[in-house]
Amino acid sequence: MGALGLLRRLRGRIRPGQPEQPVRPEPRAAEDVDLDSLLGLVVETMGYTCAFENDGTSLLMGDRAGDGSGPVRTVNLVGLRREAARRSREDWPVLVSEHLSRAISGEPFDACNLPRIKPLLRTRVHAADDPSIPDPSRIIGRHLSADLIEVLTIGGRPVRPEEAFCWPIPPAEALDVALDNALADERLTAEHLNLGGVNVRLLTAPTAVAHLRRLPAPADGVLVVLPHAGAIAVHPVEGIGVVRALERLRVYAQREFDERRAHGLSPHVYWWYQDRLTRIQADLVAQDGQVRLVVTPPAEFARLLARLAGGAN
Repeated sequence: MGALGLLRRLRGRIRPGQPEQPVRPEPRAAEDVDLDSLLGLVVETMGYTCAFENDGTSLLMGDRAGDGSGPVRTVNLVGLRREAARRSREDWPVLVSEHLSRAISGEPFDACNLPRIKPLLRTRVHAADDPSIPDPSRIIGRHLSADLIEVLTIGGRPVRPEEAFCWPIPPAEALDVALDNALADERLTAEHLNLGGVNVRLLTAPTAVAHLRRLPAPADGVLVVLPHAGAIAVHPVEGIGVVRALERLRVYAQREFDERRAHGLSPHVYWWYQDRLTRIQADLVAQDGQVRLVVTPPAEFARLLARLAGGAN
């Protein structure tokens, strides 16, 4: 049916002089109703008064005394509703409690207010099996490699999904903003190390890994080790001498990692190539009183080694 036909049908339903029917609000989803009930219960249990905005995007937490003399906190619910929608109801009590507790924690910023907190966004790299991140679904992050995760932070702590879901930009873009902040604000220091005849560059900065993205590199990339979050050591992949560099870097990374185990990141060697970080499996094996390196490179790096070896002959 065309637009004119639809208009005629609508006009035919309203007789001249007949008052128009009031527009009724759309019925709310059962999930929203249940979540609001839980929010009200938790707020009351915490000793605050609770009032929802008409559009359901926020609630007002009043002071404990209830006499109107204390501060009123506005709690953004947009991201919380999105996060609740993708989780089971069994998770809701903890989710709501954490969100409300954060709102009254006294943090000097509102993590849902992106324009104000944008300059505070940073990233921090963690091992994928880091016990401080027992539930990866409760952070905003992405894999740098199979065993390393880049986590979005604010004020030194991880950003939670219900906070990031308040923002008008997707999480991936927020991570890029955090990297740009680090690159703009941090001063990178560099020094040269001699590892048994192999020259490497040691780069230090609070978010040292972020600087990989602007590091000049040859066509075949660089070898890199990340023993802890504040430092990376790199060596260019140029010629078959990279095999010796791989061995020296692996020993160096293991030593540095062991010395800072409480704050260590990884004892392994990685290949930074075309904006991707790939771990090169290289194990230090003790045999007959000596330690030797057993390398099991990924297929693409193995082909590169074969090409470099052919060029050396």
